[in-house]
Amino acid sequence: MFIALSSQNITSVVCFICFLTITTYLAKLPFASVLSNLRAFVWLLTFTFGLHTFLTPGTVIMELPLIYANATVEGIQKGGFFTLRLCAMVTASTLLTLTTAPMEITAGLEKLFAPLRYFKIPVAELALVISIALRFIPILMDEAENLRKAQLSRGADFGGNLIQRARNLLPLLVPLFLSSFDRADRLALAMEGRGYETGAPRTKLNPLKFSTKDKIALIITTIICAVILMV
Repeated sequence: MFIALSSQNITSVVCFICFLTITTYLAKLPFASVLSNLRAFVWLLTFTFGLHTFLTPGTVIMELPLIYANATVEGIQKGGFFTLRLCAMVTASTLLTLTTAPMEITAGLEKLFAPLRYFKIPVAELALVISIALRFIPILMDEAENLRKAQLSRGADFGGNLIQRARNLLPLLVPLFLSSFDRADRLALAMEGRGYETGAPRTKLNPLKFSTKDKIALIITTIICAVILMV
């Protein structure tokens, strides 16, 4: 994701997308499942493309007098670049979540930010918060989908314009928040019942080890990313 944010031209973004494509193939992941996560960001991609298309000065190709905006060639080029860069960022984060378990991500973050302990920053607690958040995301999504289906079976309508859709989501948000608070309370009680203590030294059942394959992968990835940034 850092490489996508640091890319300043279309060539480097395309090279990074090619790198993600090769990574997806080596990880033996179906391309459809990786790209399906982009559907949730269609509104953001559309907004980004339209914002640059109509607000970037340049050669006018279409005029919209009602909103006093003009579509320009430079705007389309700039909008396409930033939209493609956002797609690369979303795809990179998707690959991370599909190839790495949540506990491994949090354990890696805890090791990465371990030096911050010298500044009295609770690294272990922050890693625990991230781990819990990652575990609860799919649960909340499933629960939201179940609530939506239940509301639809009772005759609820989630269509209409943007304001109507926002109002229609209230019957989903209220029970979703209530169930989230209830689940968080039960989780806190369960952690206290198992003897969890803030700041206490903890051990891991399966500690992460930096193997030779990891070193080779890190070196190859660093070289590829450096070449992409130099393009």
